[in-house]
Amino acid sequence: MNSKKTLIVLIGPTGVGKTDLSIKIAEKYNSPIISADSRQLYSELKIGTAAPAEEYLKRVKHYFVGTLKLTDYYSAAQYESDVISLLEELFKENDTILLTGGSMMYIDAICKGIDDIPTVDNDTRQMMMEKYEKEGLERLCAELKLLDPEYYSIVDLKNPKRVIHALEICYMTGKTYTSFRTGNKKQRPFNIIKIGLCREREELYERINRRVDIMINDGLIDEVKSVYQYRNLNSLNTVGYKEIIQYLDGNCTLDFAIEKIKQNSRIYSRKQMTWFKRDNEITWFHPDNEEEIMNFIETKKEK
Repeated sequence: MNSKKTLIVLIGPTGVGKTDLSIKIAEKYNSPIISADSRQLYSELKIGTAAPAEEYLKRVKHYFVGTLKLTDYYSAAQYESDVISLLEELFKENDTILLTGGSMMYIDAICKGIDDIPTVDNDTRQMMMEKYEKEGLERLCAELKLLDPEYYSIVDLKNPKRVIHALEICYMTGKTYTSFRTGNKKQRPFNIIKIGLCREREELYERINRRVDIMINDGLIDEVKSVYQYRNLNSLNTVGYKEIIQYLDGNCTLDFAIEKIKQNSRIYSRKQMTWFKRDNEITWFHPDNEEEIMNFIETKKEK
Protein backbone atom coordinates (compact mmCIF):
# COMPACT_ATOMS: atom_id res chain seq x y z
CA MET A 1 0.00 0.00 0.00
CA ASN A 2 1.57 3.31 -0.99
CA SER A 3 1.63 6.68 0.74
CA LYS A 4 -1.03 8.15 -1.56
CA LYS A 5 -3.67 6.15 0.27
CA THR A 6 -5.53 8.35 2.75
CA LEU A 7 -7.83 7.57 5.65
CA ILE A 8 -9.99 10.56 6.61
CA VAL A 9 -11.01 10.27 10.27
CA LEU A 10 -14.03 12.42 11.13
CA ILE A 11 -14.58 12.60 14.86
CA GLY A 12 -16.36 14.62 17.52
CA PRO A 13 -18.72 14.33 20.47
CA THR A 14 -22.19 12.83 20.39
CA GLY A 15 -24.76 15.05 18.68
CA VAL A 16 -22.23 17.38 17.04
CA GLY A 17 -23.30 16.59 13.44
CA LYS A 18 -20.88 13.97 12.14
CA THR A 19 -23.44 11.95 10.18
CA ASP A 20 -24.57 14.60 7.67
CA LEU A 21 -21.02 15.76 6.94
CA SER A 22 -19.72 12.19 6.64
CA ILE A 23 -22.20 11.50 3.82
CA LYS A 24 -21.03 14.59 1.91
CA ILE A 25 -17.34 13.70 2.30
CA ALA A 26 -17.97 10.07 1.36
CA GLU A 27 -19.90 11.05 -1.77
CA LYS A 28 -17.22 13.54 -2.83
CA TYR A 29 -14.51 10.87 -2.66
CA ASN A 30 -16.73 7.98 -3.75
CA SER A 31 -15.81 6.29 -0.48
CA PRO A 32 -17.73 3.90 1.75
CA ILE A 33 -18.08 4.87 5.42
CA ILE A 34 -16.45 2.83 8.18
CA SER A 35 -18.28 3.41 11.46
CA ALA A 36 -16.24 3.87 14.64
CA ASP A 37 -19.21 3.60 16.99
CA SER A 38 -19.05 0.69 19.41
CA ARG A 39 -22.84 0.59 19.86
CA GLN A 40 -24.02 1.09 16.26
CA LEU A 41 -22.45 -2.33 15.66
CA TYR A 42 -25.53 -3.96 17.20
CA SER A 43 -28.44 -4.52 14.84
CA GLU A 44 -31.01 -4.24 17.66
CA LEU A 45 -29.82 -0.77 18.73
CA LYS A 46 -30.84 1.68 16.02
CA ILE A 47 -32.78 4.52 17.63
CA GLY A 48 -30.79 4.98 20.83
CA THR A 49 -27.45 4.94 19.02
CA ALA A 50 -28.59 7.39 16.31
CA ALA A 51 -27.59 4.85 13.66
CA PRO A 52 -27.55 6.24 10.10
CA ALA A 53 -31.02 6.50 8.56
CA GLU A 54 -32.02 4.05 5.83
CA GLU A 55 -31.71 6.77 3.17
CA TYR A 56 -28.06 7.32 4.14
CA LEU A 57 -27.34 3.59 4.12
CA LYS A 58 -28.72 3.46 0.57
CA ARG A 59 -26.70 6.48 -0.59
CA VAL A 60 -23.35 5.30 0.84
CA LYS A 61 -22.10 1.83 1.70
CA HIS A 62 -21.55 1.58 5.48
CA TYR A 63 -19.39 -0.94 7.33
CA PHE A 64 -19.70 -1.92 11.01
CA VAL A 65 -23.30 -0.73 11.35
CA GLY A 66 -25.83 -3.33 12.53
CA THR A 67 -23.47 -6.25 11.98
CA LEU A 68 -23.63 -7.84 15.45
CA LYS A 69 -26.23 -9.31 17.77
CA LEU A 70 -26.37 -8.08 21.37
CA THR A 71 -25.09 -11.42 22.62
CA ASP A 72 -21.99 -11.31 20.38
CA TYR A 73 -18.67 -10.60 22.08
CA TYR A 74 -16.63 -7.86 20.45
CA SER A 75 -13.64 -5.78 21.49
CA ALA A 76 -11.52 -2.87 20.33
CA ALA A 77 -8.77 -5.37 19.47
CA GLN A 78 -11.13 -7.29 17.18
CA TYR A 79 -12.28 -4.00 15.66
CA GLU A 80 -8.68 -3.02 14.92
CA SER A 81 -8.00 -6.34 13.21
CA ASP A 82 -11.25 -6.27 11.21
CA VAL A 83 -10.91 -2.66 10.03
CA ILE A 84 -7.23 -2.92 9.06
CA SER A 85 -8.04 -6.03 6.99
CA LEU A 86 -11.00 -4.25 5.38
CA LEU A 87 -8.89 -1.19 4.56
CA GLU A 88 -6.39 -3.36 2.70
CA GLU A 89 -9.21 -4.43 0.39
CA LEU A 90 -10.91 -1.03 0.08
CA PHE A 91 -7.68 0.77 -0.76
CA LYS A 92 -7.30 -1.48 -3.81
CA GLU A 93 -10.34 0.29 -5.27
CA ASN A 94 -10.08 3.76 -3.78
CA ASP A 95 -7.29 6.12 -2.70
CA THR A 96 -9.45 7.79 -0.01
CA ILE A 97 -11.56 6.10 2.67
CA LEU A 98 -13.64 7.72 5.42
CA LEU A 99 -13.87 6.50 9.01
CA THR A 100 -16.22 8.33 11.37
CA GLY A 101 -17.58 7.97 14.88
CA GLY A 102 -17.22 8.97 18.48
CA SER A 103 -15.93 5.82 20.23
CA MET A 104 -12.54 6.95 21.45
CA MET A 105 -11.00 3.49 21.92
CA TYR A 106 -12.09 2.38 18.43
CA ILE A 107 -10.62 5.46 16.78
CA ASP A 108 -7.33 5.06 18.64
CA ALA A 109 -7.29 1.37 17.71
CA ILE A 110 -7.18 2.28 14.01
CA CYS A 111 -5.01 5.41 14.16
CA LYS A 112 -2.50 4.30 16.78
CA GLY A 113 -3.09 0.60 17.25
CA ILE A 114 -3.72 -1.06 20.59
CA ASP A 115 -1.50 -3.39 22.51
CA ASP A 116 -1.27 -7.04 21.52
CA ILE A 117 -3.12 -8.34 24.54
CA PRO A 118 -3.87 -12.09 24.39
CA THR A 119 -7.36 -13.17 23.33
CA VAL A 120 -9.28 -14.48 26.32
CA ASP A 121 -10.42 -18.09 25.98
CA ASN A 122 -14.07 -19.00 26.49
CA ASP A 123 -13.46 -20.95 29.72
CA THR A 124 -11.76 -17.98 31.39
CA ARG A 125 -14.45 -15.58 30.16
CA GLN A 126 -17.23 -17.83 31.46
CA MET A 127 -15.47 -18.26 34.81
CA MET A 128 -15.03 -14.50 35.26
CA MET A 129 -18.64 -13.74 34.32
CA GLU A 130 -19.81 -16.27 36.94
CA LYS A 131 -17.52 -14.67 39.53
CA TYR A 132 -18.93 -11.25 38.65
CA GLU A 133 -22.53 -12.46 38.96
CA LYS A 134 -21.89 -14.24 42.29
CA GLU A 135 -19.46 -11.85 43.99
CA GLY A 136 -20.19 -8.45 42.42
CA LEU A 137 -17.97 -5.71 41.07
CA GLU A 138 -16.58 -4.57 44.43
CA ARG A 139 -15.03 -7.98 45.16
CA LEU A 140 -13.51 -8.11 41.67
CA CYS A 141 -11.99 -4.67 42.15
CA ALA A 142 -10.39 -5.83 45.42
CA GLU A 143 -8.97 -8.83 43.57
CA LEU A 144 -7.59 -6.61 40.81
CA LYS A 145 -5.91 -4.43 43.45
CA LEU A 146 -4.01 -7.53 44.64
CA LEU A 147 -3.16 -8.97 41.21
CA ASP A 148 -2.38 -5.75 39.32
CA PRO A 149 -2.18 -2.71 41.63
CA GLU A 150 -0.78 -0.52 38.85
CA TYR A 151 -3.78 -1.02 36.56
CA TYR A 152 -6.13 -0.82 39.57
CA SER A 153 -4.86 2.71 40.22
CA ILE A 154 -5.89 3.99 36.75
CA VAL A 155 -8.86 1.87 35.62
CA ASP A 156 -12.46 3.08 35.87
CA LEU A 157 -13.52 0.92 38.81
CA LYS A 158 -17.19 1.45 37.97
CA ASN A 159 -16.75 -0.13 34.53
CA PRO A 160 -17.21 -3.90 34.96
CA LYS A 161 -16.05 -4.66 31.41
CA ARG A 162 -12.61 -3.10 32.01
CA VAL A 163 -12.16 -4.68 35.45
CA ILE A 164 -13.26 -8.13 34.28
CA HIS A 165 -11.06 -8.03 31.17
CA ALA A 166 -7.98 -7.14 33.23
CA LEU A 167 -8.68 -10.01 35.62
CA GLU A 168 -9.24 -12.40 32.70
CA ILE A 169 -5.73 -11.62 31.45
CA CYS A 170 -4.26 -12.00 34.95
CA TYR A 171 -5.90 -15.39 35.42
CA MET A 172 -5.16 -16.68 31.94
CA THR A 173 -1.51 -15.64 31.65
CA GLY A 174 -0.32 -15.46 35.24
CA LYS A 175 0.99 -11.96 34.43
CA THR A 176 -0.37 -8.50 35.15
CA TYR A 177 -2.61 -6.83 32.61
CA THR A 178 -0.26 -3.83 32.84
CA SER A 179 2.64 -5.92 31.50
CA PHE A 180 0.86 -6.18 28.13
CA ARG A 181 0.13 -2.43 27.87
CA THR A 182 3.15 -1.04 26.01
CA GLY A 183 1.45 2.01 24.51
CA ASN A 184 3.64 1.89 21.39
CA LYS A 185 2.08 3.58 18.38
CA LYS A 186 1.80 1.33 15.35
CA GLN A 187 2.83 2.65 11.94
CA ARG A 188 0.07 2.44 9.33
CA PRO A 189 0.73 2.06 5.58
CA PHE A 190 -1.58 4.97 4.74
CA ASN A 191 -1.87 8.67 5.56
CA ILE A 192 -4.34 9.73 8.25
CA ILE A 193 -6.17 13.07 8.22
CA LYS A 194 -8.00 13.73 11.49
CA ILE A 195 -10.86 16.21 11.41
CA GLY A 196 -12.61 17.09 14.66
CA LEU A 197 -16.06 18.69 14.79
CA CYS A 198 -16.94 20.95 17.70
CA ARG A 199 -19.61 23.45 18.69
CA GLU A 200 -20.01 25.90 21.54
CA ARG A 201 -21.11 24.00 24.63
CA GLU A 202 -24.59 25.54 24.83
CA GLU A 203 -25.19 24.90 21.14
CA LEU A 204 -24.08 21.27 21.49
CA TYR A 205 -26.18 20.71 24.61
CA GLU A 206 -29.25 22.09 22.86
CA ARG A 207 -28.69 19.67 19.96
CA ILE A 208 -28.22 16.76 22.36
CA ASN A 209 -31.44 17.59 24.24
CA ARG A 210 -33.36 17.90 20.99
CA ARG A 211 -31.97 14.63 19.69
CA VAL A 212 -33.09 12.78 22.82
CA ASP A 213 -36.63 14.12 22.36
CA ILE A 214 -36.58 12.92 18.75
CA MET A 215 -35.39 9.45 19.86
CA ILE A 216 -38.29 9.21 22.31
CA ASN A 217 -40.75 10.23 19.57
CA ASP A 218 -39.17 7.74 17.15
CA GLY A 219 -39.85 4.83 19.50
CA LEU A 220 -36.86 4.46 21.84
CA ILE A 221 -39.01 3.03 24.64
CA ASP A 222 -40.33 0.24 22.39
CA GLU A 223 -36.79 -0.44 21.18
CA VAL A 224 -35.60 -0.84 24.77
CA LYS A 225 -38.57 -3.10 25.55
CA SER A 226 -37.57 -5.32 22.61
CA VAL A 227 -34.10 -5.91 24.14
CA TYR A 228 -35.13 -5.76 27.81
CA GLN A 229 -34.38 -9.45 28.34
CA TYR A 230 -30.70 -8.67 27.66
CA ARG A 231 -30.57 -5.77 30.12
CA ASN A 232 -27.65 -7.25 32.09
CA LEU A 233 -25.35 -7.32 29.04
CA ASN A 234 -22.58 -4.74 28.87
CA SER A 235 -23.79 -3.65 25.42
CA LEU A 236 -26.92 -2.22 27.09
CA ASN A 237 -24.91 -0.38 29.74
CA THR A 238 -25.26 2.54 27.36
CA VAL A 239 -26.71 6.03 27.64
CA GLY A 240 -30.32 5.95 26.44
CA TYR A 241 -30.84 2.29 27.24
CA LYS A 242 -29.81 2.05 30.89
CA GLU A 243 -32.07 5.00 31.84
CA ILE A 244 -35.13 3.56 30.07
CA ILE A 245 -34.41 0.19 31.69
CA GLN A 246 -34.53 1.95 35.07
CA TYR A 247 -37.94 3.35 34.07
CA LEU A 248 -39.19 -0.06 32.90
CA ASP A 249 -37.99 -1.56 36.19
CA GLY A 250 -40.20 0.95 38.02
CA ASN A 251 -37.29 2.81 39.60
CA CYS A 252 -38.16 6.23 38.16
CA THR A 253 -40.72 8.10 36.10
CA LEU A 254 -40.42 8.41 32.33
CA ASP A 255 -39.82 12.17 32.57
CA PHE A 256 -36.96 11.56 35.01
CA ALA A 257 -35.46 8.89 32.73
CA ILE A 258 -35.58 11.25 29.73
CA GLU A 259 -33.87 14.02 31.70
CA LYS A 260 -31.19 11.54 32.83
CA ILE A 261 -30.56 10.52 29.20
CA LYS A 262 -30.02 14.18 28.32
CA GLN A 263 -27.80 14.76 31.33
CA ASN A 264 -25.72 11.61 30.77
CA SER A 265 -25.38 12.36 27.05
CA ARG A 266 -24.01 15.79 27.92
CA ILE A 267 -21.58 14.25 30.43
CA TYR A 268 -20.45 11.73 27.80
CA SER A 269 -19.87 14.52 25.26
CA ARG A 270 -17.54 16.21 27.76
CA LYS A 271 -15.62 12.96 28.29
CA GLN A 272 -15.25 12.56 24.54
CA MET A 273 -13.91 16.09 24.14
CA THR A 274 -11.45 15.63 27.02
CA TRP A 275 -10.12 12.49 25.30
CA PHE A 276 -9.97 14.05 21.82
CA LYS A 277 -8.34 17.28 23.01
CA ARG A 278 -5.27 15.28 24.07
CA ASP A 279 -4.64 14.41 20.43
CA ASN A 280 -2.74 17.23 18.73
CA GLU A 281 -3.12 15.54 15.32
CA ILE A 282 -6.79 16.59 15.19
CA THR A 283 -7.68 19.81 13.36
CA TRP A 284 -10.93 21.28 14.66
CA PHE A 285 -13.81 22.84 12.68
CA HIS A 286 -17.39 23.90 13.23
CA PRO A 287 -19.59 21.44 11.29
CA ASP A 288 -21.15 24.28 9.29
CA ASN A 289 -17.78 25.19 7.74
CA GLU A 290 -18.08 22.53 5.05
CA GLU A 291 -16.13 24.37 2.37
CA GLU A 292 -13.26 25.02 4.75
CA ILE A 293 -13.22 21.34 5.77
CA MET A 294 -13.23 20.13 2.15
CA ASN A 295 -10.39 22.52 1.25
CA PHE A 296 -8.41 21.34 4.27
CA ILE A 297 -8.76 17.69 3.19
CA GLU A 298 -7.59 18.53 -0.34
CA THR A 299 -4.59 20.46 0.97
CA LYS A 300 -3.56 17.63 3.32
CA LYS A 301 -4.01 15.02 0.59
CA GLU A 302 -1.67 16.90 -1.76
CA LYS A 303 1.19 16.90 0.76
